[in-house]
Amino acid sequence: MGLGGTAKKLQKVAEMGEELYKRINDLRAQVAEMRETVNATHDRVDALESEVTEQRAILEALAAHEGIDLDAVIAEAHISEAETDATTTDGVEGDGADGVEEDGTETGSDENPTGETASDENASRE
Repeated sequence: MGLGGTAKKLQKVAEMGEELYKRINDLRAQVAEMRETVNATHDRVDALESEVTEQRAILEALAAHEGIDLDAVIAEAHISEAETDATTTDGVEGDGADGVEEDGTETGSDENPTGETASDENASRE
């Protein structure tokens, strides 16, 4: 009886060892796949950063040619973004009623109460 019980225990330990070996191999495969994904993502990020740098250089050259103060434009954008974030965190979001949408664009409708636009009114008067 003692030997039979020991054999069963050894068999159980061997099965557990095989199961762990399978799991470790699966984890190795997952880690290898994860490394490939991380390396591919790293390469894409590097390419995007390079492209953004090139685009920034082009924008700076165009801004200089047109006489636009790029630092002032960037500062204004950051201020607008901070104001938008502040109103959003206060629970007050733009509804367009004040003529400005949440993203800062003007709603600027030229419609009058009858639903005609200013250009429609001018055409009907002529």
